[in-house]
Parts: sequence; structure tokens; C-alpha cells
Amino acid sequence: MKRLFKHTYLTFRFFLVAMAFVALFILSYIYPGLLSMVKALFFVALGLVIVDLILLFKQKGISASRILPEKLSNGDDNPIALTLTNNYNYKTELLLIDELPFQYQKRDFEIKTQLDKHQEKKITYTLRPLERGEYYFGHLNIYVNSPVGLVTRRFQFAKDAMVPNYPSFLQLRKYMLIAFSNKLFEYGLKKIRRIGHTMEFEQIKDYVPGDDIRNINWKATAKRNQLMVNQYQDERSQPVYSVIDKGRAMKMPFEGLSLLDYAINATLVISNVALKKQDKAGMFTFSKKVENRVTAERRPTQMNKILETLYNVNTDFSESDFSRLYIDVKRTITQRSLLLLYTNFETLDALHRQLPYLQAIAKNHLLVVIFFENTELEKLTSVEAHNTFEIFQKTIAEKFMYEKKLIVNELQKHGIQTILTTPQNLTINTINKYLEIKARGLL
Repeated sequence: MKRLFKHTYLTFRFFLVAMAFVALFILSYIYPGLLSMVKALFFVALGLVIVDLILLFKQKGISASRILPEKLSNGDDNPIALTLTNNYNYKTELLLIDELPFQYQKRDFEIKTQLDKHQEKKITYTLRPLERGEYYFGHLNIYVNSPVGLVTRRFQFAKDAMVPNYPSFLQLRKYMLIAFSNKLFEYGLKKIRRIGHTMEFEQIKDYVPGDDIRNINWKATAKRNQLMVNQYQDERSQPVYSVIDKGRAMKMPFEGLSLLDYAINATLVISNVALKKQDKAGMFTFSKKVENRVTAERRPTQMNKILETLYNVNTDFSESDFSRLYIDVKRTITQRSLLLLYTNFETLDALHRQLPYLQAIAKNHLLVVIFFENTELEKLTSVEAHNTFEIFQKTIAEKFMYEKKLIVNELQKHGIQTILTTPQNLTINTINKYLEIKARGLL
């Protein structure tokens, strides 16, 4: 009996019927001849309620389960599958209410569907998480109506399931295919002529027409009495470090995802691309101090190590200390490396305060400073102004956008590679820059 009351709910149709009987009983007070007929109808309705309860509770009812992925991909659409089985001998109407993790703050999520008798059905919906961490799902609630439709029975399944939300490994797969396909030009990468001879020696071989005569090995030619040439291969095992600024400037959100998370997703992808290109991939973060260090290596477990480290990276809302970054890089990274620095400068003054440290780092390493365009400012500048306040807003927005371009010019003037990108295009632009550096032999 307790289970009956706990899982039974009255439908809208039940209240309509109840209001109709209230009106009929009022009329029977005015017209006494109606009273016997109204009483008969009332007992018929009461009998239908009992029949409805028997139909809903006599049989096993509905079976259901929630199929969750092993982990969620941050910033991407993740599929969540629900499997339903109707064990009733009649067609049912279902209302599904899945208790989503608190991070979504969504209390009106529901799915309506129907199941024929003994039918199995699979329903899929997507979730786009925007914060790394643990996501706890509550009950999967299913409300079932019989053909009578006066009462509803509730079923509950899949209590308290937890799924960790990791940096975007779905992007990792997507951009790995792009980086190793012939379609890079569709994403803005142009073919770049190789400059210089920054290549590793591979072997000495016989000369064949078409070989570069500049590579002729004259000593080997004299010994063998025939032309021999040096064969080279691209330089490999070069250290590539992703350096993530996790100061308060990186907490700025765009499309629900913070700049820090955009940088984390890009770090995961570029690390994978670097490893596939036979380079060493590593990373570390900094704000008040340098943390979350993964030394650049080419071990089979390197990607998993980077993924687990990125999962725990969070901003501490401090002012980033670039002097500490310079000291740490000088002390710990002795081999010339490619440093991809993800940070953000909003004004030229902010850059000038940190420029001496960036110059000092760039003396011993190939430094690429990656910072972000403010897409909200672009929206302001593209809208036509209609009053003084809007003109003021538009002018200030254009001033800040112009300062971003001045920052790029200032960095390039001091020989520092630069990427100014929208948050949404960060990953592909970073891959393009890395492949450009490899193609030009700059490292």
C-alpha cells in the first residue's frame, strides 16, 4: 500500500473529471432529479480509477536504464542513451524526467514518448558540459499512463551515477585527422616552402637523377668512385611545451567556456599532434608559481599523463607572475624548445609590464605567445549606433580591438611569434602555427 501511494500521481484528466462532478453536484442541488444520475456517474468514475490503478500496478510495467559514457568531453555534445521496455499488454504514454547534474541548473528537462505493447525503444539526448569535474546524475524518473489516463505511475531507475568531465578528447580525434590529412588548406593552412637545412642526417646513398647536388658527399664519392649523396630526414624529438596561464585573466567566458578551458582543450590536441609528428610533448601551468608540470617526453603513456594533469587544472584568480615563469623555464628547460604560451593581454600597458620576461625567454627558446580576440567587442563594433551611449560603447570597443593589433605588432617587433585568435578557432590556429614552424625549420 505504501508503494502504491508513493508512486501514484493524479493526472490533469483526473482533475477535469473532478471539476465536472463538482459542477454536476451543484446542479443536482438546484435540480434534485439529477442527483441519482450524478451519483451513478460518480461511482462509474471511481471504478475507472480503480481499474486504472489495477492496469498500472498489476504488471511489471516499464524497464529502463541510462547508458552513460565512461567520461564526458568538455565543451562538446556528449550523447546520453536511455533504453526503455514496455512490459504492459497495452500501449502506454511516457514522460521521462532525467535528474541532470547540478552544473546544468536545469530542472525542466523532460522527454515525452509512447511505447506499443512489449516494445523496446532507445532514446538519445546530448549534454554539453562547460566545467571540468565530476558530474553526478540522479534518478531516471518515468511517469506512465494507461489508456484510461486518470492516474500515473512513477518508476525510478539508475540512481546516483557519476561521470568525470575531461578536457575535450573529441576535439583530439577530430583535429588529429585534420592535421594528418590533405585538407589542411580548408582550415587556413597554406603550403610553406622549407627554409634552410635544419634536418637530421639519415644515411649516405647512391646518387640518382633528381637528388639535390648540394647534398653530395665528396669524401664518400672519392672512396666509392661514384657519386654519393647525404640523405636527411625531418628533425624529430624536439621538445614542445604548452604553457598555460591560469591567472584571473583566463577566467573570462565565451559561449559558456572559459579561456582557460579553451587553452586546456588546445593543449590536449597539440600535444597529441606533436607526439604523432615524433616530437616530445610536455606542459605546465603558472600563475603565482609554476605547477602541473609534465616533462616533455615521447613515452606511450604521455598522452594519458597530460590528460590526467589537465583534468585538475583550475584558476586561482591570482595575478600571473611572468618573472617566476622566466626563472622556472631557465632552470628546468635546458634544451631549446618550442613554448606555446596561452595567455591574454587586453591592453598594451599589460604587455609592456611582461615584455622583458617574454624577451628573455625568447632568447633561448622559440616562444609563441597565443592570446585571444574579444568576440563580444566585435559584436559591438558591427552594430549600428543610434544614440550617444551606443556611439561611446562602439568607440571604446574599437579602441580595445585596435590595441590587440598593436600588441601583435609589438611582440613581432621583438622577434616573438604571435597568434591572435578567437577562442573558437584557438585549436586549429595553434596546429597551423606548429606545422608552419615545423615546415620552415624554425625550431
